[in-house]
Amino acid sequence: MVKAYRQEHVFKHPWERVSSASWRKFADPENKRILSHILEVDTLNRKLDTETGRLYTTRALTIHAPGPWFLRKIVGQDICHCVESTVVDGKSRSMQLTTKNISLQKFIEVEERIRYDPHPENPTAWTICRQETSIRIKPLSALASMAEKVEQKCAEKFMQNSAKGREVMERICKYLEAESSGISIQRF
Repeated sequence: MVKAYRQEHVFKHPWERVSSASWRKFADPENKRILSHILEVDTLNRKLDTETGRLYTTRALTIHAPGPWFLRKIVGQDICHCVESTVVDGKSRSMQLTTKNISLQKFIEVEERIRYDPHPENPTAWTICRQETSIRIKPLSALASMAEKVEQKCAEKFMQNSAKGREVMERICKYLEAESSGISIQRF
């Protein structure tokens, strides 16, 4: 069984500001408090394709293991390592992020795709964020009967974390907006 969900959110900020905020969301100490499930973020690779103008980035994320406490007890691990691949295309004004877990794969597979594009109704001022997440608990004798419930609990946790991420993005966008207007405000 796979638990999948989609979300859309409209940031009432231009794409350039939202994509810039995406890069900053893990860096500020205040954001670390809100996004407490993110333990560490390291850039592994960054490449600019000068022919296409696309920026390719790969980051390693260390997070608190997803799901309910009893799942962490069963797998014997409290942290999970993930890889985030990002492609930013400045010409088409698109930013795509794909994050997959690389640890705990024998128990759970999670893939999250986020895409930021100019909003079709107001492309110069708004950005649409489309997020798709799939969660699959692998069949284990200990979890087989509970897989659907565990997937649901994991999905609920991911949705809560997504809301926190949007909150951080909105705050950073407001800071960047004020900064571009020459207004001094308290950071984030």
